[in-house]
Amino acid sequence: MDKSAFEQKARTWREKAVSASLHYGAGKEEAEDIAQDVMLRLWQMHDELERYQSVEAIVTIMARHQLRNHQRRKPDEALDEAKLIRIETSPQTLLEIKEDEVWLEKKLQQMPTTQRTLLYMRQVERRSHEEIAQLLGIETTSVSTLLARARRTLLEEIKRRNK
Repeated sequence: MDKSAFEQKARTWREKAVSASLHYGAGKEEAEDIAQDVMLRLWQMHDELERYQSVEAIVTIMARHQLRNHQRRKPDEALDEAKLIRIETSPQTLLEIKEDEVWLEKKLQQMPTTQRTLLYMRQVERRSHEEIAQLLGIETTSVSTLLARARRTLLEEIKRRNK
């Protein structure tokens, strides 16, 4: 997709991102921030957008993911299970867990956007291959292939790290 085509559709996509963010519980300012992040990510993958059946669906998914990321960064007020585990865990183990989380997040961010999105939709959101294929406008067999490729990439990174 070239720059002019992107600019023509950008306003609609931005409004969709704001709307989706508000729908999933973001405040007005947070929804604006999320929409800006979504638009940046869309621009980064503008060459790939034409192959998707519904860019609006991708915008909605990106907005929901960005909202979750924003919410994760907020301090929790309630004592949840993760905090209980940390209370009972040694400082050394906590440090190792944190290092693993940082390393994994870094490796996930380095993955191609499509692979990262597919992994998230399958592993975190627990979506079926068919549902992912429908949302992204690709074949179910492509979802399986891309997921296998993404998992293999992560496995190779883990093996390299553990050597």
